[in-house]
Amino acid sequence: MPSRIIPFVNGEYYHIFNRGVAKMQIFNNFYDYNRFVKTMIYYSIEGPKPRFSVFTPTISILNINKKIVDIICYCLMPNHFHFLLRQVKKGGITEFVSRLSNSYTKYINIKNKRVGPLLQGNFKAVHVETNEQLLHLSRYIHLNPLVSYVVKDLDIYKWSSYLEYIDLINNGICDKKIILDQFKSPKEYRQFVLDQESYGKKLEAIKHQLLDLEA
Repeated sequence: MPSRIIPFVNGEYYHIFNRGVAKMQIFNNFYDYNRFVKTMIYYSIEGPKPRFSVFTPTISILNINKKIVDIICYCLMPNHFHFLLRQVKKGGITEFVSRLSNSYTKYINIKNKRVGPLLQGNFKAVHVETNEQLLHLSRYIHLNPLVSYVVKDLDIYKWSSYLEYIDLINNGICDKKIILDQFKSPKEYRQFVLDQESYGKKLEAIKHQLLDLEA
C-alpha cells in the first residue's frame, strides 16, 4: 500500500473525507447515522474507556479523557462524510479514521450480511494552510446537505455539526472555538454559511456535469 504523501502534524488542521465504494450509500437510516456518530466520539478518545457496547457519549467523558484528535466540524451525507480535524496525538488522525472506518464497516457488514470494503480505499486528506481556508472549509462542510439538495433547510439536518455552531443543540461534540471566536455570535456564523448557498449550488452542479463527462 503506498504511503500517504501528506504528513499529519500535531496542532495542524486537516480536511478528511471519504465515500462509499462505487459511490454506494453508506448511511441508510437513523440507526446508521447515530451509530457512526457514537463511533467517531468513541475513537476520538485516547486510552482506557468503557467497551463500545456500553459506551454512552457524554461531554463529561470527553473532558475527562485525553483525545487523539479534536473534531472541529463534520458532516455525514448518504454516501460520504467530511471532517475538519486537528491532530492532538502523533498518528492521531490515521488512528482515528482507520478505527472509525473499520468499526463502522464491520457494523454494516454484520447488519446487512455483506462482506468486503464499504469505503473507497484510503481516506482523503487536505492540509489546511490558512485561516481563510479554515473558515471556508467549515462553511463548505456545513453547506453539503443544502447544496446537494438533501434538505431545503439546514436547520433540520441532524447529521452535521451545523446545529452545534448555531446554538440549536446543547452538549455538542465539536471544538468550535477556533471558528466561532471569529464571529460576533452564532447568528453571524449562520449568515456566513448561508451567504454562499447559491454559489455552492452552482459549484455542485458543475461538479456533477464534470463527473458525467468522465463517466
